[in-house]
Amino acid sequence: MQNPTPPVATIIPTTHTIHGDTRTDNYRWLQDKTSADVIAYLDAENAYTKSVMEPTEALQKTLYDEMLGRIQETDLSVPYKYGDWLYYVRTEEGKQYPIYCRTKSTDATEEITLDVNALAEGEKFMSVGAYAISDDGNLLAYTTDNTGFREYTLRIKNLKTGELLPDVIEKVDGVSWAADNKTLFYTAEDETKRPHKIYRYAIGSPVIGGGGGTLIYEEPDALYRAFAYRSRDKQFLFVGSVSSTTTEFHYLERDNPAGELTMILPREENHEYYVEHREGLFYLRTNRDAPTFKLIATPVSAPEPLHWSEVLPYRPTVGLEDFDLFTGHLVTTEQADGLPQLRVLEFSTGDEHTVTFPEPTYTVSGDTNREYDTATFRFRYSSLVTPPSVFDYELSTRERTLLKETPVLAGWDRLMYVTERVFATAADGTKVPISLVRHKDTALNGSASGVLYGYGSYGISMPAVFRSSIFSLLDRGMVYAIAHIRGGGEYGKPWHDAAKLMVKINTFTDFITCADFLVEQGRVDREKLAIMGGSAGGLLMGAVVNMRPDVARACLSYVPFVDVINTMLDDTLPLTVGEYLEWGNPNDPAAYAYMMSYSPYDQLDAKPYPTMLIKTSLNDSQVMYWEPAKYVAKLRTLKTDSNPFLLHCNMDAGHGGASGRYDALHEAAFDYAFLITQLGGKP
Repeated sequence: MQNPTPPVATIIPTTHTIHGDTRTDNYRWLQDKTSADVIAYLDAENAYTKSVMEPTEALQKTLYDEMLGRIQETDLSVPYKYGDWLYYVRTEEGKQYPIYCRTKSTDATEEITLDVNALAEGEKFMSVGAYAISDDGNLLAYTTDNTGFREYTLRIKNLKTGELLPDVIEKVDGVSWAADNKTLFYTAEDETKRPHKIYRYAIGSPVIGGGGGTLIYEEPDALYRAFAYRSRDKQFLFVGSVSSTTTEFHYLERDNPAGELTMILPREENHEYYVEHREGLFYLRTNRDAPTFKLIATPVSAPEPLHWSEVLPYRPTVGLEDFDLFTGHLVTTEQADGLPQLRVLEFSTGDEHTVTFPEPTYTVSGDTNREYDTATFRFRYSSLVTPPSVFDYELSTRERTLLKETPVLAGWDRLMYVTERVFATAADGTKVPISLVRHKDTALNGSASGVLYGYGSYGISMPAVFRSSIFSLLDRGMVYAIAHIRGGGEYGKPWHDAAKLMVKINTFTDFITCADFLVEQGRVDREKLAIMGGSAGGLLMGAVVNMRPDVARACLSYVPFVDVINTMLDDTLPLTVGEYLEWGNPNDPAAYAYMMSYSPYDQLDAKPYPTMLIKTSLNDSQVMYWEPAKYVAKLRTLKTDSNPFLLHCNMDAGHGGASGRYDALHEAAFDYAFLITQLGGKP
């Protein structure tokens, strides 16, 4: 790569004192999104990155063509039944966005319910949030975001006539229909984007100032987020309020959408429960006396613990993650030995079994299961070498039917690749799983290049999911690996609790352990290793390169949460207050000191750093663009090496990057060109 002169950000010191510590932020001015100087700086960074990457443009085109060549551009999803209709989504060659459709049967005339390509005309970004059909199939409530800021607008479409109704409501987070087919319940956001109010809205009611309807629930505590959903049997609307450690639920009966909410169980600190309904019983997934959760049933009229009956007991080594209720069966999604599994219980017999899967590392989850009266469960399965596959599973006979495996074109052959699961041992003896995939001809003699991906926050598991794009790396002799580090959810809630708040350091040291393990075991060459993560995984990247700048040759960081202290001190920002329970509240001196010890922006130092590509988006509502922008500006003044250090800001997108599928492929080709060039991948 050539190395033109990078931009230099103006230094304008801003000071702030907290807990006796005077903090100086030289780049706070970059937080003014309306400033022409800020936009000019971001444009200059983009121009610099483009200039540095210019020699890779031919490689980028090759990679784009490879990735596109594996995709069946004109395709459709497996239809699912809801009411009298079969619903599905299809794509057309050359079009960026999906088309939502339905038909009365497999050979009937198709109806297009929502063409996202039409919605996107004239827009630089388009994303559909809610997509909710009324029970009679006549009305569609949907929400769209055309900036990337995840600020959604609700519209109602008459599916019988195709017309849009005049009802338009702004800043809607979620939507549920009442059984009368004319009443909606929607969730509204506050100024920090926290969902905090639930409204009942009759179609055709006045909309004033972007809102409308009757307020039925408000959550005043900034630690909590409100939401609503219907039970699968359509008997209840549930209104939930959740923090990351505590929950509370209310309900409305389907026959009384205008009624008053009834509480199920009042919130109790550190008690999490989640509710569904079947035949007069509430089923609760609860962590009361059950750190990995258990499942109980209780009468609707008497939900207190005194009346609980155990359905699935607490199992210390199995995390109960979710559950689905049907007329005759219960299906649970669980984490066991760091892998997902499905468990089935037949109510009439009490028989239980676990659905097994053949590969050493994989991901599985329930697909669309809208019908309550069914003995078939639809699930989605994939692995690092198995494309996304949709199965129907007969819950009584245990027969599974493959409905569709996503096609992978261009002569792709799964037999050319090898996937495995290995374990690195942390300093405290904890075994940390790593999922890997490589071309079968890639030698494990310490000479291979590789990419190690990590996240490790919020109790979110990083699934070993199929990505057709990574084969452009594997075919060039690279190893792709996922570190399932603490802070995630691979072993249930205890795995999360082991690396948050005042033990967050475990996330970072686990990742370093995994990187060292891959090198020590001869699976990759340290000088050809890149690390990669996004959002909270970008925090991981920033902390790791501060702690061990020699851990890898290159780092690719997406929308990284790197300005931890400044962001968590600003309670006007989206997410901040609710995330005190994940990171800590820096207004507390002990939490401040601990968070300071790893905050990437605050811990930057004068030393060599890996080659880095930092990516962000101007309209990101989850991690504001200025965090990576300030991080890059500060590190440029400190790093003692000559390695390229690049910032790219998408000026028309949000947290997830480009919304169009072809645009997203171009972004992936850019990123992979960076990795291949830095790591010396094969042509």
